[in-house]
Amino acid sequence: MTSHLSALRRSLPLLLALAFLGLSVLSPSRVSARELIFGHGATEETAYHASAERFGELLKQKSHGALSVSIYSNSVLGHETEMFEQQTAGALDFSIVNPGLISEFSHTASIFSIPFLYRDINHWEHVLDGRPGQEIAQRIEDETGVKVLAYYGGSTRQIVSTRPLKSLDDLKGMKLRTNPTKPVITAWSALGTRPTVMAYREIYTGLQLGAIDGLLNEAEWIYRMRFHEVAPHIGLSEHDITVRLLTVSSQTWQSLSPEEQREVQAAADESEQFARDLQIRLDRESREKLKEEGATFYPMDRKRMQAMVAEPLGRVIDEMGLRDLYELIVNTD
Repeated sequence: MTSHLSALRRSLPLLLALAFLGLSVLSPSRVSARELIFGHGATEETAYHASAERFGELLKQKSHGALSVSIYSNSVLGHETEMFEQQTAGALDFSIVNPGLISEFSHTASIFSIPFLYRDINHWEHVLDGRPGQEIAQRIEDETGVKVLAYYGGSTRQIVSTRPLKSLDDLKGMKLRTNPTKPVITAWSALGTRPTVMAYREIYTGLQLGAIDGLLNEAEWIYRMRFHEVAPHIGLSEHDITVRLLTVSSQTWQSLSPEEQREVQAAADESEQFARDLQIRLDRESREKLKEEGATFYPMDRKRMQAMVAEPLGRVIDEMGLRDLYELIVNTD
């Protein structure tokens, strides 16, 4: 009996080692934690960062600590366009991307630059969560090798002006800072403004000096950037609702096991709703703060605006080869 116990004691370390090796073979992804890199371009007090943190928390929970993310904010890994390029090369795992900045990589991403694309926030959600969103995500992945995991966003864009906006006639001749995308320039030219390109960091001074008369922005950023101090008139055009893409490099995605892919997608899905709810709440709260600080809000005739831009914007949509996606979006219930 004693000899058997002695033999068992001698063999116990070997048995434990074999058992551990067996677990490693059965579940290699669970032996050691894997840290993934998440980059974004906003500061740490923004919805971008809060949403990235929520994604990281959810991923750690769902993977039982096997997957985690290190978040690099404030463009320390590069501008959003540069980070997206890193993802195409497999050098960066996750990012939050403004689709308007990646049109040089993805023709399809330009669909989000078309003004008056959504009827309201409910339509916006149905588009992103339905067939249009699925089709857009697949095309972007096919064009770039970067996978769209979720659609963040939810802020409504308005006109910010140094002068009152009592009617659409007040837009005539306005030097309006816009993004340099063809659909945006075409639409706002049709509305009588003079679209002007200017770096975002120069907008406040540009408004002060009269280099521009206004810009297009959402309430949260009007308030954050203090634009209402020099341009206190806000026209409720609601011409766009922001979309931000939560993306993962295809190389990273393919390196994950099927179980890990399910965990990443589940974390993305849950963080998506968190991100949207947060953005919509911040939009609402920022409008109230703007009113408290003296900004004046003006209702705008959206139907007339849409009618004014329909023909020239339609030509651009056809030129860009986006008619099928556009029709899919506008016909979504």
